[in-house]
Amino acid sequence: MDRVATVDTVKGLREAVASWRGAGERVALVPTMGALHVGHLSLVERARALADRVVVSIFVNPTQFAPNEDFSKYPRTLDDDRAKLAGLAELAYTPLVEEMYPPGFATTVSLAGPAAAGLEDAFRPTHFAGVATVVAKLLLQALPDVAVFGEKDYQQLKVIARMARDLDLTAEIIGAPTVREADGLALSSRNRYLSDEERALAPTLHRTLQDGAARLRAGEDAGAVVTAGEDALAAAGFAVDYLALRDAETLAPVSDLAAPARLLVAARLGATRLIDNIAV
Repeated sequence: MDRVATVDTVKGLREAVASWRGAGERVALVPTMGALHVGHLSLVERARALADRVVVSIFVNPTQFAPNEDFSKYPRTLDDDRAKLAGLAELAYTPLVEEMYPPGFATTVSLAGPAAAGLEDAFRPTHFAGVATVVAKLLLQALPDVAVFGEKDYQQLKVIARMARDLDLTAEIIGAPTVREADGLALSSRNRYLSDEERALAPTLHRTLQDGAARLRAGEDAGAVVTAGEDALAAAGFAVDYLALRDAETLAPVSDLAAPARLLVAARLGATRLIDNIAV
């Protein structure tokens, strides 16, 4: 079985990128934590449309896991991932933890502003510092022209875009649409942990967002729409972390549709935490 070429050091990555740069080629980066599915591959295809060469990083980042989240249990399927990337990307970058965080590593990217306030960080307070730090390192290691992230992790996308602007990182940050199952469930590596019964219930999350967005567009009060959505999810068996209406660009809380907005949700089915969002 064919597999994409792989490097696991910063030196190897930079040598490959330098050779492409020397040929005048554009480079795209798609950061992932592996366990690749069709949603990830759609990001790679988007990157391919934007650049001559595509690097996919595969790194399960320990610094974005909270103490109550089991880093060791996150799915690791590197051999299968490399096979899926054959013919789609030129290179997989697969650093070990020691390569990304060598002995004595002591720097963290600190975040502020509405993009990083509320929503995920209220439940995973160390998460975005870990995400921002590792993505900053990846962008500096690869120096791509463009980096592609999925809109399913919408707050992450906006946090990274803000960080890249604030730190004058040269890569253009591009968001790619969420890929869904036929019943509307957003593709996620964590969906594999759902039981059959939970999997049957999981599309309720997207349907609730669709209903909420339609009601908001019809002029219903945002607070009432959010409350109704939370109640509907709870009745279906979800433990809701948040359902929120935010400005689509800044992620500041909003109470109307005076500007483009996004409805975002995070909820648990059993032991599996699901997130989703929809444009309003």
